[in-house]
Amino acid sequence: MAAGDDDVGDEVGAAARREAGGTLVICYGNALRSDDGLGWHAAARLTQDPRLQGAQVLWQHQLTPELAVDVSNASLVVLVDASDGDEAGAISVRRLLDEAPAAGSAWSHHLGPAELIALARELWNASPPVFVVSVGAANLEVGDRLSPAVEQALPGLVDAVVAIVAAHGHPGKSA
Repeated sequence: MAAGDDDVGDEVGAAARREAGGTLVICYGNALRSDDGLGWHAAARLTQDPRLQGAQVLWQHQLTPELAVDVSNASLVVLVDASDGDEAGAISVRRLLDEAPAAGSAWSHHLGPAELIALARELWNASPPVFVVSVGAANLEVGDRLSPAVEQALPGLVDAVVAIVAAHGHPGKSA
């Protein structure tokens, strides 16, 4: 192989994966920490929403390096989580740009959104559009129920995810 052929192969492979892949929604958080369990509740609703038919919805306790494979195969990624920095029940949507990940241990078992996307880009040359949809948490204490503010935000969160998917023309787009 000539020098640089590996780079071309990586780019072609990444493009083929993105073309074949669809929408990946990763909902995450600790289901035993009240509002941090938003991801579990959101995943249950998102998997039942007919507007997202064809999208792959995952629920995870946390973002882990293994998810970089799924990200690399997707053409659109939406991450859903609770936020302790926003007003309780407030829905926030932001596009994750090519941000430098925060300094951390390469040996960590969990990652932040920027680190997960950077890992997919580094290992598989994959850079799908990534959106983070979060809801401000009111309670992160031990418990298995959402606060009223976060519970009331769930329909709006689902609509926000559907709107992102529809705007990008991916599987699950609304009619």
